[in-house]
Amino acid sequence: MNATSTYQSRVTTAEEAVKAIKSGDRVFLTGNVSVPQKLLAALVAYAPNVTDVEICQALTIGAPDYVSAEMEGHLRVNSMFISANIRRAVQEGRADFTPVLLSEFPLLFKRGVLPLDVALIHVSTPDEHGFCSLGVEVGLTKSAAESAKIIIAEVNDKMPRTLGDSFIHVSRLTHIVPVNYPIPEHKMTAEGDSDIIQKIAGHVASLIPDGATMQLGIGSIPDAVLKFLSDKKDLGIHTELFSDGVIDLVNTGVLTNARKSLHPGKIVAGFILGTERLYEWVNDNPMVEMHPTEYVNDPFVIAQNERMVAVNSAIEVDLTGQVCADSIGPKLYSGVGGQLDFIYGASRSKGGVPIIALPSTATLRDGTAISKIAAMLKPGAGVVTSRNHVRFVVTEFGVADLYGKTIRQRAHALINIAHPQFHDELKKQARELHYL
Repeated sequence: MNATSTYQSRVTTAEEAVKAIKSGDRVFLTGNVSVPQKLLAALVAYAPNVTDVEICQALTIGAPDYVSAEMEGHLRVNSMFISANIRRAVQEGRADFTPVLLSEFPLLFKRGVLPLDVALIHVSTPDEHGFCSLGVEVGLTKSAAESAKIIIAEVNDKMPRTLGDSFIHVSRLTHIVPVNYPIPEHKMTAEGDSDIIQKIAGHVASLIPDGATMQLGIGSIPDAVLKFLSDKKDLGIHTELFSDGVIDLVNTGVLTNARKSLHPGKIVAGFILGTERLYEWVNDNPMVEMHPTEYVNDPFVIAQNERMVAVNSAIEVDLTGQVCADSIGPKLYSGVGGQLDFIYGASRSKGGVPIIALPSTATLRDGTAISKIAAMLKPGAGVVTSRNHVRFVVTEFGVADLYGKTIRQRAHALINIAHPQFHDELKKQARELHYL
């Protein structure tokens, strides 16, 4: 049987395909903007027929129907990164959270720590050899899919064909559901005051040398940094994700990847979040190589990139340099993601620049401003990047270089980049803690 015949013999509807999921199964759900919408909707409709189905995922973008109260006893999400659509369910105890480095997420399935019964994935149409590309979400999906007993795939005419270690053959797909809908767009919008974001981005850009290889975490700050790099030369990308901002840098000759010490000439990434313009740009683009996250995010792979610049954000940073990025006090908010992978990888890189960038303040619901540079982290807060790993911390008020610095020196440097209205209080608290 050739690839075309194999494909045709496995075509079915979403409603029929999800019947392969049985009570007690562990199911992997591909995420980001690659969530298979028809399959997930069919699973929600089918859910009353099954009990205790565990859905393993990371960040997903889309409706939260599958974590609604009506799904209790039928579907239960186990997420390794808390996205906005499931945050309430996790905080109310209707969904689970498993802390894990993003570099190790696929290894939980690959090594049998979390054996998978079924994988729900979303791929491009097959090429003449029968290979489908995992498109905009390769990093977390490829190894998980290959570890599952049953693979149910939406095959979408609109999914871009990304290159690299990004393919799966139709013979591996147990059930095939043809679909034709646009890949959802996800624009990197400003978080809070855009003027503050621009100031932070400017400070970050000042730390990026010519010939740097960059990782850009999720959010508006990393994306804003790209707008400040027009005077740089021969930049490269090795990152868990990228967005539309890279296109203009490539077109103007700033982002060439020419001086990368690993994968020269190539943008290396695990997944893509952006607009239709980006999805069209990556389609069959030989400059872009997608790879599994256990490779992209491996700190010892990252460190092979000389002048590796990692830019990540945080919820708060204390005066010793501890970085909280996954919770607000004990309230679980997101996850470690790739922050520690890249901060540590960049710190081990020759000429590397690991950066934590955040606005100096946050505004509570009642309008009260609080300092994100804190004497101590909130009780119960998670430490994502330890004070032993942290190097540069950036706010709109400047750059604090903490590497090799004492606690007293760190406290001074971090207070200097806190909002001025909090300087006196932070100094008072630092003295009480005997930091100053």
